[in-house]
Amino acid sequence: MKIKKVAVLTSGGDSPGMNAGLRAVVRACAYHNLKCVGVFRGFEGLIEGDFKDLDARSVKNIINRGGTFLKSARSKGFFTKEGRQQAFNNLKKFEVDALVVIGGDGTFAGASVFNKEHDFPIVGLPGTIDNDINGTDYTIGYDTALNTVVEAIDKIRDTANSHNRLFLVEVMGRNAGDIALNAGIGAGAEEILIPEENLGKDRLLESLKRSKKSGKTSSIVVVAEGDQIGKNIFELAKYIEENLKEYEVRVTVLGHIQRGGAPSCFDRVLASRLGVGAIDALLRGERDVMIGIVHNKVTSVPFDEAIQGENELDTELIRVADITSV
Repeated sequence: MKIKKVAVLTSGGDSPGMNAGLRAVVRACAYHNLKCVGVFRGFEGLIEGDFKDLDARSVKNIINRGGTFLKSARSKGFFTKEGRQQAFNNLKKFEVDALVVIGGDGTFAGASVFNKEHDFPIVGLPGTIDNDINGTDYTIGYDTALNTVVEAIDKIRDTANSHNRLFLVEVMGRNAGDIALNAGIGAGAEEILIPEENLGKDRLLESLKRSKKSGKTSSIVVVAEGDQIGKNIFELAKYIEENLKEYEVRVTVLGHIQRGGAPSCFDRVLASRLGVGAIDALLRGERDVMIGIVHNKVTSVPFDEAIQGENELDTELIRVADITSV
C-alpha cells in the first residue's frame, strides 16, 4: 500500500524533545509530499477523533520547547478492543495510511496490539526520560533530564557544604538506574543507590562512615526512585539519622522538575534524526517497529523486542562511581 497520509501522536509521560520529534515527522512528511495530521492527547484523541491537519509551518518555533504541543494522556479506552476499534475507524475516516507514536514502553505495547488487530502500519519513537527502552542507546528526553538533575544537585551541594549536612536526592527513572548513576557521577555524589545494584543499608552506613573519617564534612547520596533499600527515601533518611548521629540528614525529591524545560541540543538532534527515520521506515514498508539509535546509527527494532527488557546498565560506570567517590 502506498502511504499518502501519516498521523502522529505523543503518549504517556512527556519528555523534553518530543516537540522536536513531532517537528521532524511533520517536516519529513512535507519533504516527501505526504499529508500529515496531528492527534491530540495520545490514544485518547485517536479514539475521540481529535485530529488536526499539520504542515511544515504548523511546527515552527517548537524545537526549543519542552513538553508536547499535541498534549499527552493516559487512555483507559485504548485498553479495550472496542476503544481500539473506534481508533481504527477514525484513522480510516480521516484517510490516514500510517501512524507515528512517540512515547515509552506502554505506548509501544498499545501500538503493537493495535497493529496485530488491524494490520495498520505503526512506527514508534522512544520518548521517555528514563532511558529504559531496549534496542536504543538513548531515548528522547534522557539527556535533558540528566542535565537538569546535575544542575539541581550542584545547587544542593552548596547548602550541604554550608551546613555540614547529608542530602539524599531522589531522581526519576522507575526501575532503571541510568539517571541516578550518570547524574551521580556527573555531580560528584558520594553514593549512588540504584535498583540494579542492591547496596544494602549496612554497606551504605559503612560508606558514609568512611566518608566522614576521610574528612568529608558533607555528602550527597543520589537515590533512584526504584531503589529498594528502604520503603521510601524518607524512611532511609530516618534510618541513617538513627545509626549515624553525627549526620544531619535532609531529603530532596526532584520529581517532575526533571521532565520539564527546554530540550538539550543532544535531545533536539536525536529527536530530529529519529523523526526523519520514522518516515523513512514507513516509506520502506516497515511497520510495528521502534526507531532507535545504536552506536550513533539510526536503526529499527520490533516493538516486541523494544518492550521486552531494559538496556543493560554500564558496569564500567558503576566502577567509576566507586573509585571517584573515595
